Amino acid sequence: MKKSVLGTRTATAYGLLVLTTFFWGANAVFAKLAVGEISPMALVSLRWLGVVLVLGPIAIRSVVREWPVLRARWPYLMAMGAMGLAVFNGIFYWAAHHTSAINIGILQGVMPMFILLGTFGLYRIRFSLHQALGVGLTIVGVVVVGIEGDLNQLRTISFNWGDLLVLLACALYAAYTIGLRHRPETGAVSLFVGLASAAFLMSLPMLLIEVRLGWAQPPTAVGWAIAGLVAIFPSLLAQLFFIRGVQLIGPARAGIFLNLVPLFAVTLAFFILDEQLQTHHFIALIFVVAGIGLAERSSMLGRSNGTEQARK
Repeated sequence: MKKSVLGTRTATAYGLLVLTTFFWGANAVFAKLAVGEISPMALVSLRWLGVVLVLGPIAIRSVVREWPVLRARWPYLMAMGAMGLAVFNGIFYWAAHHTSAINIGILQGVMPMFILLGTFGLYRIRFSLHQALGVGLTIVGVVVVGIEGDLNQLRTISFNWGDLLVLLACALYAAYTIGLRHRPETGAVSLFVGLASAAFLMSLPMLLIEVRLGWAQPPTAVGWAIAGLVAIFPSLLAQLFFIRGVQLIGPARAGIFLNLVPLFAVTLAFFILDEQLQTHHFIALIFVVAGIGLAERSSMLGRSNGTEQARK
């Protein structure tokens, strides 16, 4: 591949992934705003229904054209839609009932760690020293959140229920990201319509469980507004951008950009929700976000060495 083409692909991927992480950072704020306005699974169902209704008419031609491929991989689409879009978001929104948006944002920084470890465990794809150091820094950041910056708590480190739910959600989304390696050979839009449709269908049984348990809350006027915003930004635009970013530079490198989610989430939570930033939040954020520099340095060195070898 020519250097100019490679540079264009990389720049495009970087731009799309930065926007993706901004929208996902905003999702932590939406999750807190939704508390008391709409129940978690009601929000998940409306979120993906909205995506299908908006994107479906636009993408109908490409979906019809690529339907044989999508139909052949329907079990895959259902599993991915459930794991990465329906269950992940349900757990994520429940977490907002038990922890702060700042904690949610910072703890999402474990996603790149899970992705790197998952790709190594499943495919034996080795990661560099810089990437390993990035994983280590991420772990330190998570520990700082758990001990709230108090080193005396290291012996009894503990996380609240909401923090643990965020970590579980991150593990699910990391698995979803890795699973995109095996996506059907279709365009990004057709693939996302299939995934969003599967997510909506798979959210319905969970919504029914929420109703049966008496946990469901119909959306208020604010709840409807939140559902609309969530459908457009963290769902429709962010997911399309992320799928394309993975296609351009691969899941491992794309996953590193998820380190920007904490930065955006914490900033938005501070200004919109008026949540208080404490010293340990800043320390944790520094450790978590630092991973992106180390990992990208490794990727840049790898590309540079590859170019030199090709010249020789």
